[in-house]
Amino acid sequence: MTHKVKRSYLEIKSLQDLKKVPVPPADYSLNLLDPINFQLNKFFYKNIGKKHRWVDRLVWMESQWIDYISNEKVKTYVLKHKDDLAGFFELIFHTEKKEVELAYFGLLEEYQNKKLGSHLLCEAIKISFDSNINRVWAHTCTLDHKNALSNYITRGMKIFKTESILI
Repeated sequence: MTHKVKRSYLEIKSLQDLKKVPVPPADYSLNLLDPINFQLNKFFYKNIGKKHRWVDRLVWMESQWIDYISNEKVKTYVLKHKDDLAGFFELIFHTEKKEVELAYFGLLEEYQNKKLGSHLLCEAIKISFDSNINRVWAHTCTLDHKNALSNYITRGMKIFKTESILI
């Protein structure tokens, strides 16, 4: 059974265009995943993506996960509430193009609808612009969380391309 899905590509070209949100309570922390741990990337991909049909990486062998997150262009940040995992994002730095791709982004279900997604997106954009780039871009689709597209737009990102795909 195929579904028609609308995919939107968004970008933000200046940190000055970012519309910030309040910082969550002090018992939340965001840190670069260092050392890298493919099991955490895989955990987030499977657990956040299961409701949104993130399927491309489900067939990856362990070696593919390791190769992907070992790439120096890929950085993973993990949001925690106290010691519990809450969410993550993956950034891919395309320094030759002076841009950063927000490749994957999300919260575990029990942390959704608490304004944490807005905070997490703000942090992803701020961290990206720390690298002397000209734009941050991402894509989302109608299979993602119902607030995903509005979160990107509300934070200051603009749609630069849309497409319909069959999956």
